[in-house]
Amino acid sequence: MQKQYTLHSLQKRIKSVFLVLITIFCVLGVRLFIVQIKDGKTLQQRATQQWTRDLSLTAKRGSFFDTTGDTLAVSFTTYNVYARGREIKNPHTEAEILSKILEQSPEKLEKKLSNKNTSEVLLKMQISSDQAEEIYNQKLDGIYLSENVGRHYVYGDMLTQLLGFSSVDNVGQAGLEAFLNDYLAGTDGYSYVQSDLQGKEIGGSLRYYVNGIAGDDVTLTINSKIQILLEQILKKAFDEQKAKGITGIVMNAKTSEVLAISSKPSFDLNEVPRDDLEKLFSQGRMTAVTDTYEPGSTFKILTLAAALEEGITNLNDHFYCPGYRIVDGQRIKCWRTIGHGSQTLKEAFANSCNCCFMDLALRLGKDRFFSYMEKFGLGKKTGITIQGESSGILMKKKDVKNVDLARMGFGHAIAVTPIQLLSAVAGITGDGIWKTPSVIKKVENGNGKITFSPTIKEKKVVSSKTSQIVNQLLQFAENKKGNYTFVEGYNVGGKTGTAQKYNETGAIAQGKYISSFIGTYPADCPEYLFMILVDEASAGAYYGSIVAAPYGREFFAKFFEMFDIPKDDKSVVLQEVVMPQITGYSIANAVAELKKVGLEYEIAGEGSFVKQQLPPAGTILYKGQVVLIIT
Repeated sequence: MQKQYTLHSLQKRIKSVFLVLITIFCVLGVRLFIVQIKDGKTLQQRATQQWTRDLSLTAKRGSFFDTTGDTLAVSFTTYNVYARGREIKNPHTEAEILSKILEQSPEKLEKKLSNKNTSEVLLKMQISSDQAEEIYNQKLDGIYLSENVGRHYVYGDMLTQLLGFSSVDNVGQAGLEAFLNDYLAGTDGYSYVQSDLQGKEIGGSLRYYVNGIAGDDVTLTINSKIQILLEQILKKAFDEQKAKGITGIVMNAKTSEVLAISSKPSFDLNEVPRDDLEKLFSQGRMTAVTDTYEPGSTFKILTLAAALEEGITNLNDHFYCPGYRIVDGQRIKCWRTIGHGSQTLKEAFANSCNCCFMDLALRLGKDRFFSYMEKFGLGKKTGITIQGESSGILMKKKDVKNVDLARMGFGHAIAVTPIQLLSAVAGITGDGIWKTPSVIKKVENGNGKITFSPTIKEKKVVSSKTSQIVNQLLQFAENKKGNYTFVEGYNVGGKTGTAQKYNETGAIAQGKYISSFIGTYPADCPEYLFMILVDEASAGAYYGSIVAAPYGREFFAKFFEMFDIPKDDKSVVLQEVVMPQITGYSIANAVAELKKVGLEYEIAGEGSFVKQQLPPAGTILYKGQVVLIIT
């Protein structure tokens, strides 16, 4: 039977067709939206990757500058060499040519050049401009050059531990190069070239360049002139004292900015010993912030400040030193075992009398003593922007007995980092205000915008009056005869320290000491602090006054000359004296001979006769210098 279509049924069919067509167009529209708009960029990138080959253009790494604008580290253009084996017709010939330029094995190069399975292979990174030009002039098939960045440290073996170094692919590996890598690295650019399905370059095709963004520049608080002087002093001390290691810091006492910092031995940053890991790690470590040590008598500055602030001592106070104190049934010796006798606070500090500082610590008591240690920043990191900072070692207060507290008073039974101790001294001597030590002044991009600056915290730790008295006693400690005898005509204060070292079991390491000196200038209101630590001197002496202080004197003398700083008292002229022969003398006679010529002295040992003297007889010294009597 023939089916009859009504007008109504025909309309329904037409509507259905339209609905289907509309649905199809909607689906296509949605798909086009997804492809063109939503996923357009991603698909375009994938397509570009398929019909182009790219070479990375390493961004210029940011530079380092000192506080005066002097350049410390810069980047320079180098080149990477790549090969695309599918474009190379004669691998053997090209390998022979490249081996002479790149100083590589021709056999290994030929193997790389013959590789048709990868689109490209790296032959060598960071070749010089001369090498790159020589390769370019050869017009070799399938050989490409891309820009890279090399690193040059202007002063070589200077600021080794602070600046650190970066890898061959410009990633910071140590020091500030690692700490600030995200700021220094910048953003790499790219060079694109069109290629066919096999990865071969299409002749006459377009090349595209995407420029990189240079890394940010870093300005340090370091003064390169002071840093060079510090490096010279530390190198001299290291050689003369035959030491295991030397650490030095110069700090602005008012701001706690580090003006110079170094450790010896060290290495040239332009020749990093990557094949000697032991040397790399030991000499590349910033010991001033990573290593802890028992400070000894330099710590007495902190005990003194706390005792003065709490009003438990004053300049009229007197102490008696028989050469020891008995605390909790234990006999604790003063460094001068025959004792200092009766002395004022001023004399006890200048004599570095352990008995006096045991008394002060015990007067303070555990709670007040630990309160000041916390104020001075001990037992926690200072916050300086250097990787690997240690927090030092401070006993738990609940475990501390009187015998421990007595030892802490003169710098034993406690461990600090050099930067920790010097920051505390800066806080005390700098009008009583502690500030976070810093080595970074600012990090800024090419537009002059500051992208990073350190967070500086500050707090009042002692009063201005306490600060003034401490500075007064530091001045007397190094100028006992008056008239600025530590450095002729200059008002320099200071404190020496000598501390025994401990072995891995916690027992005292016999014959191993850390000798130290902290100097201040001007002594009455310090602006500059100098610290030196001599680790395991083996030239014959170990007392800080003999081993470390002379280098403090030399540093300040050259510092004043370098910056043309006028004398505080031009009338002062140091008198030269000759070290007398005292070996074999009784202690009393030896001391009498030294007093006769105006020399100060320290005694090592408990015997009655002089076994050895340092320096030897006939040495030219200055009146007021300290010599060593070994009994």
